[in-house]
Amino acid sequence: MKLDLLAIAAHPDDVELTCGGTLLKAAEQGYKTGILDLTAGEMGTRGTPETRLKESAKAARILRVAHRENLRLPDAHLEVTKDTKLAVARRIRDLQPHTVILPYWEGRHPDHYTAARLGYEGCFLAGLKQLPIEGEAFRPFKILYSTVYFRDVRPTFVVDISRHYNRRYEAILAYHSQFSPKAKDKKSKVDIPLDRLHHEVNLIARYYGQMAGVEYAEPFLVKEVMQVEDVVKLPVRSV
Repeated sequence: MKLDLLAIAAHPDDVELTCGGTLLKAAEQGYKTGILDLTAGEMGTRGTPETRLKESAKAARILRVAHRENLRLPDAHLEVTKDTKLAVARRIRDLQPHTVILPYWEGRHPDHYTAARLGYEGCFLAGLKQLPIEGEAFRPFKILYSTVYFRDVRPTFVVDISRHYNRRYEAILAYHSQFSPKAKDKKSKVDIPLDRLHHEVNLIARYYGQMAGVEYAEPFLVKEVMQVEDVVKLPVRSV
């Protein structure tokens, strides 16, 4: 399989919460999209790995991704090792994504920033012809970093997901075990009530949409300079 866009994240539901609208928009534009979850989230307070895998499959259908898989690396113990880097490199060679979305390289959860480094190094190693793994050497052309929960980080650009916001939110709600806690769990400090989830998802998407003069948007950062061919047709008003 040769993907146009691949999102790599630490846990099931990470992609839906950070760049699900962008994946959905790309799929509707005719691009072949995919998601690579590194862990099954087995250390989470709610749900089981099996439940979360079923939920992630449902969310993938909602987002219309062509491929989704889970590497089943250890949740809460994600590390950058030779074995984990080669595991990612194998998938990069097999899926051959042109563009890869990674989590931002900083964060509260160690798995998130570890996933960023692991994804980058896996992408780099996949392009080494002498790397002793199966598959033809391949390296993605572009790496994007999702900065949706880092409002102190100014994004390089945002993607307008106004038309895709509702369906993206539907994909988030596919994780019923995470966002619809049972009554006995109501006092748990890690519960995310649906009203709070709706408010936060809406607020964040509107915040980044406001930056570009649209209703809803998702932010991304790139490390390299962006090239522009036509300065007359640049979007987003300056004054």
